[in-house]
Amino acid sequence: MTTYDDRASLTDLTAVVERVRSSVEGVIEGKPEVVRLSLTVLLAEGHLLIEDVPGVGKTMLAKALARSIDCSVRRIQFTPDLLPSDITGVSIWDQQRRDFEFKPGAIFAQVVIGDEINRASPKTQSALLESMEERQVTIDGKTYELPSPFMVVATQNPVEMEGTYPLPEAQRDRFMARVSVGYPSAEAELQMLDVHGGPSPLEDLQPVAHAHEIVKLVEAVRGVHVSEAVRRYTVDLVAATRSHPDLRLGASPRATLHLLRAAKASAALSGREYALPDDVQALAVAVLAHRLLPTAQAQLNRRTSEQVVQEILQRTPVPAAAGRPSGFGLGRGGPDYGQQPPRRL
Repeated sequence: MTTYDDRASLTDLTAVVERVRSSVEGVIEGKPEVVRLSLTVLLAEGHLLIEDVPGVGKTMLAKALARSIDCSVRRIQFTPDLLPSDITGVSIWDQQRRDFEFKPGAIFAQVVIGDEINRASPKTQSALLESMEERQVTIDGKTYELPSPFMVVATQNPVEMEGTYPLPEAQRDRFMARVSVGYPSAEAELQMLDVHGGPSPLEDLQPVAHAHEIVKLVEAVRGVHVSEAVRRYTVDLVAATRSHPDLRLGASPRATLHLLRAAKASAALSGREYALPDDVQALAVAVLAHRLLPTAQAQLNRRTSEQVVQEILQRTPVPAAAGRPSGFGLGRGGPDYGQQPPRRL
């Protein structure tokens, strides 16, 4: 496996993303935009909520992403009888040492797959709050750091509500983005029959990137330039959700930060060292919609959070010149866009 020193640039690491993406797309056919969003969340140091009907590949997507990276992976099957200590760990009295010994729970992994997260009780769901936000776990007054990179990929079924506990707002707000896999096209479903008709392709899936390469790539994403105009545009979009008449709960400041981080990761995936308003627009629905709560009247009118975000995108003015730092040349939309088209991975 190729290693990189601390001076590794974004260009030096783009091949890592291409390997991971090709590996995941070899299992999830016909959903390149879903795979791209998953990688965007990974590089932005976020957590992903996969919400869709049964049988469309939610858990398959999570497993493919986890197995494509040579890192520690834990899978948690959320059930009503799951306890918080099963996730975070527990201190057990050691008779020989005559002291308490900490037994780490399933959360102590670099990629944690939470299957059917809404089937666990609210008490158990809350065990994830500290780890997802602060990347640490506190047990009996002692804090334990989680490994890096750290990502929670959770799945849930929005249709079957019997025996489930809806995720509270505090939990949903900690997921950077929500994605729906959706039904495949006829061609992709036909190809799926050939690929998945025999042994599962997950069985032959081998890691194509090391955890330390992902850490380097995350560091490179942090250095992506975001102009003042793009930052202000991001704030304006999020602020508009807090005063919209169809919403009783708008997006939090955490959502603003998540949207900006995701835009930087999207720019990196496009081979750019600067973020554009286009990056923010492309991710606004995935990052904001699951955090919003429509009013009762909006629900009666069948207005969804996704529709509200689309409306806000249409109404919020886009900065005329925003993106590249000054000195990069002239191009579309003003002096900050640059002449060269973005190089996509």
